[in-house]
Amino acid sequence: MGRNTRKRRTPLATKAIAASAALALGGGGLIWANFYASAHESNNSGQNQTKAAAASVATIACPDVQQKLTNVPAKAQQGVATELANLDKQITEAYARLASTRQAQAGDANFVQNAIVGPLKEKRAATLDRIRIDIQRVGGQVDAASLQALAACTTQTANQTTAGGGNNQNGQNGQNGQNGGQQNNGGQQNNGGQQQGNGQASAAPSAPANIGGQAGNGPVAADFVDITKVQANVAAKPQKNGNASTGTFTTRCGVNANKNHNTDNVIVAPGVTNGAHHLHDYVGNQKVNAFATNDTLIADQTSCQNQGDLSAYYWPVVRIQNGTQDFDQNADGGGKEGNVGKILTPIQAQIKYVGSPTSKVTAMPQFLRIITGDAKTTTNGLANANAHWSCTGFENKVQLTTQYPICPQGSNVVRTFAFQSCWDGKNIDSANHRTHVAFADAAGNCQNGFKAIPQLTMRLVYKIAPPVLQNGQVKNAYAVDGFPEQLHKPATDHDDFIAVFKNNLATTIANCINTGRKCQ
Repeated sequence: MGRNTRKRRTPLATKAIAASAALALGGGGLIWANFYASAHESNNSGQNQTKAAAASVATIACPDVQQKLTNVPAKAQQGVATELANLDKQITEAYARLASTRQAQAGDANFVQNAIVGPLKEKRAATLDRIRIDIQRVGGQVDAASLQALAACTTQTANQTTAGGGNNQNGQNGQNGQNGGQQNNGGQQNNGGQQQGNGQASAAPSAPANIGGQAGNGPVAADFVDITKVQANVAAKPQKNGNASTGTFTTRCGVNANKNHNTDNVIVAPGVTNGAHHLHDYVGNQKVNAFATNDTLIADQTSCQNQGDLSAYYWPVVRIQNGTQDFDQNADGGGKEGNVGKILTPIQAQIKYVGSPTSKVTAMPQFLRIITGDAKTTTNGLANANAHWSCTGFENKVQLTTQYPICPQGSNVVRTFAFQSCWDGKNIDSANHRTHVAFADAAGNCQNGFKAIPQLTMRLVYKIAPPVLQNGQVKNAYAVDGFPEQLHKPATDHDDFIAVFKNNLATTIANCINTGRKCQ
């Protein structure tokens, strides 16, 4: 079982997580995680409006199997990753059927259970059994009953999703302000599970569900808030001691103006085309796809001015939903999976490594993988959320996790990420891609023997015409790409990183930070 650090929550964070407590699935077993850590149907009207959904079936909620698999033997990891990707594909297909059969659902209260949720459980059960076989074949141990308990899925109504309707908390995660006010205090506590599936679907809606958005899967009006009306929620930074590492290292890698995109995710789903089911922007390493290896990454080109920085920096694209389309409107991961609208390129993309308020930092190991945030918070809950949305001029006052900001005239939308800054000192990845790294505690200390490493921070700025809310509708909505069943909720925002350095750059970055210099 991986080690990690419990983080203090803000009062708003506690309320938000309590609201999703019904999603928790208890359990033990050799493969269960119990750790702490801080990723279709067309709208034929062509209108640029989305409307909040009524209390009807909105999406499918399935336990996130990946987060439970903390002890997968190395020889089984590729096979398990392929099967995990199959689980994502099955959910995507089931959601597409859910979205395209609203009329049948309205006429048959058992349709969702019999035609969608039941068959999905059977497919997942077979896939989970293949995961068990993959692990046991190489000598690993699996609690087969606990694994099979993850087969069943449920449905959620629009007001059950973690970031929709009455469950929404403005900026519930807050921040402790470390390193420029970007670290998430909302935490990534994982209490050993996600939603328990009992195979019982919600009652069929009395009318076809409207989940908003150009593709019918969000966002909705409740996903937006006027930032000028949100109370300040950014906490003070941890106090620095005499051993603090106060320097910074900025790497300039562009904004993906050359439109380097794909829908793969080599960290989570290596070797699987369209493993992300949504589109990514890539800066830094220019040849990142599902089939990239450490050998190809170190040999490839970079968009960074410092040619020693071959690291892969990638994140889901943001789109404006105003009736327009983009190149992938008929492609997997794009319009075919509910990710529609014009892709927005950031006008700024700042990538900066910063230090610890309480210690010196150790150089990042080559090929370290880190994922920050959770792409599935709509069904998982907010335990692993690390999304931060704000506006220029408000970043030191307000950071939002479960809503997109509507910025005032002259202000731009800002996404920020502060990655985990503590490393276990041994592993460049872990089976669930979380337990080898951790966030520092509220005082800025790494716990459980973890070592402080340079903290990767990213700040993406977008020029977006402010959406307009009228009578429960939103015009000119924008949203982050995501898995189609996640309904484009703001909390699903996440960011990915693979450390690839040449010319001793990792040591240079650490030395710069430890000596208090500002380098680039």
